[in-house]
Amino acid sequence: MPDFDLVVIGAGAAGLSTTALSAALGLKVALVERGEMGGDCLNYGCVPSKALLAAAHAAAAARHAGRLGIRLPPPEVDWAGVRAHVRGAIARIAPTDSEARFRGMGVEVIRASAHFTALDEIEAGARRYTFRRCVIAAGSQPVVPDIPGLGPVPWLTNETIFDLEEAPDHLLILGGGPIGLEMAQAHARLGCQVTVIEAGRIAGRDDPELVEGLRRALLRDGITLLEGAKLARVEPDRPGLVALLEDGRRIAGSHLLLAVGRTPRLRGLDLAAGRIEATPRGIATDAGLRSVSNRRVWAVGDIADPRGIGPRAFTHVGSQHAGVLARRMLFRLPAKVDYAALPRVTYTDPELAQIGMTEEEAREAGLAPRPYRFPLPETDRAVAEGLEDGLVKLVVSPKGRLLGVGVLGPRAGEMAGMFGLMIGRKLPLSALASLVLPYPTFAEGAKRAAGDFYAPRLLSSFSKRLVGLLWRLP
Repeated sequence: MPDFDLVVIGAGAAGLSTTALSAALGLKVALVERGEMGGDCLNYGCVPSKALLAAAHAAAAARHAGRLGIRLPPPEVDWAGVRAHVRGAIARIAPTDSEARFRGMGVEVIRASAHFTALDEIEAGARRYTFRRCVIAAGSQPVVPDIPGLGPVPWLTNETIFDLEEAPDHLLILGGGPIGLEMAQAHARLGCQVTVIEAGRIAGRDDPELVEGLRRALLRDGITLLEGAKLARVEPDRPGLVALLEDGRRIAGSHLLLAVGRTPRLRGLDLAAGRIEATPRGIATDAGLRSVSNRRVWAVGDIADPRGIGPRAFTHVGSQHAGVLARRMLFRLPAKVDYAALPRVTYTDPELAQIGMTEEEAREAGLAPRPYRFPLPETDRAVAEGLEDGLVKLVVSPKGRLLGVGVLGPRAGEMAGMFGLMIGRKLPLSALASLVLPYPTFAEGAKRAAGDFYAPRLLSSFSKRLVGLLWRLP
């Protein structure tokens, strides 16, 4: 008999969801975690970054209250108080992910590193454990690029930036993706000088139309955006460093944040001993998240690399993966990952949300998309709040099926669920066009954009003749 029905390696979002459900269904489960319970999201990612952004947005609201007729003195940023707020947010959520809670579920929590010793065996904490099934949920870690001169220069990642005891004087951020932009705006609004160095364009995966509005907002916050700028090397310079760009520019800063991407935590697992195939992007699985080379093993979260689909480094994808595992591994039902309605959000102000395909992605897929747009500043809610930038963009098939939505606006992520439901359930665009929304809301912009799809038909000459005939009826 194996020691456990299920061994889960990694106590991040995906691993914890899988563990909790498996234990609730009566399986004997071991959870192996060498670091902090809750993984990256709780300790170094989603939670602390959004807590820091909340403080930054409050400072910005105070600075700009005058435009609404409220006169306030310039806000005084208490960095120690901000850090206490960030730590408090983590501490408040931590019990949900705690070792004590999972032990209370009957789970054996093993606080150690794990590596495979056989097809059905791992070693952790100097002991070996056999299993019927194993789920690898070890997550990902920040990429540290090979930059000449980086060795003697202190640098930060999302795993260390929240430990700073004092605010950076001038934060240099390498990378203009979601992490880089969120940290840029957070620190700028908290009084730091910030420069973003991006080899391509900021928010490179997102629709350029929406990114343009975000770019304007970041510039208004005083952030220096160096797009199309390649870093050649870095050098130490009291009291910080100097970044030398390929075009000869020298940018002096006090701190350097590396935000150029993430890589799966494969090192140390000894996958060869478990005959587990992997790629540079993660554990190779089928669309149902089962290892393609060891049928006893599954992978979820950032570390999973489903063939033909690829990895996605989002906490909510980990939850989706846990649902796929529940159906396929536990109940033996057909299930596979599907990212057609997957949302992603950059939590700046305004937020940038993308659900499903961008217009460019739809064109590359040969779907002949039609874009329909509505500027959010033209909604009555935006007028009331003095909104400067915002756009909703629908990507629609010729037959009226919603393929994707991009939103730049306040709390854009809160609209994502509505669009994800439409795309995932393949609802017609008419469902959005006829939706009764509370007034006034920013979501009305999406309804107005959907209405533009039907306007040519509704106002056609045929419709006018038809109404004229019907109007004559008693």
